Amino acid sequence: MGLFGRKNDTDTTAAPAAASAAVNPELAALTGDYTIDPAHTTIGFVARHAMVTNVKGSFLDFAGTLHLDGTDPSASTASIDVKMDSIDTGNADRDGHLKSADFFKTEEFPEMTFRSTEAEALGGDDYRITGDLTILGTTKPLSIDLEFNGAAKDPFGNERVGFEGKATILRSEWGLTWNAALETGGVLVSDKIKLNFDISAIKNAA
Repeated sequence: MGLFGRKNDTDTTAAPAAASAAVNPELAALTGDYTIDPAHTTIGFVARHAMVTNVKGSFLDFAGTLHLDGTDPSASTASIDVKMDSIDTGNADRDGHLKSADFFKTEEFPEMTFRSTEAEALGGDDYRITGDLTILGTTKPLSIDLEFNGAAKDPFGNERVGFEGKATILRSEWGLTWNAALETGGVLVSDKIKLNFDISAIKNAA
């Protein structure tokens, strides 16, 4: 059973059952405010390099919060702030280039932010969260498809929830346009960037 129950778009007779699922005590118990745990969370990306291979990277310094509503998915929210200087692709020279004026201009724009504006249950453990992604001072809408991985209490007494997410953006829409042409055709860095998220969040004390 998903975090927000199931949505049936065709069978109107299922409405009473859906309403019942929406107030399932196990799901309702997850309602609350959560803090994203950076030690067990990954905010990553994948870009095509030289038209032939993928370069993977992540951001190591970030903070974020979630508000989950187990009875009303539209009331759930997410907020995250990412320090752009924390970018890590496993290569210091490449990371330095990404921080420079060619790409993220981290001295002028030290943070990337996401603020949700809408949450939607898609059925089962799947849902979609839409919000405003700001990079280089430019704000554009972004929808992230998320899978709820479950909830558990860890050995230290923390109540945790976990999610996996993915999205695809065109970096040029946020002003990230630097590139270099290849002799064989094409460009050095793809415009399309795949985003991936593995999120672990801890419920705040009441």
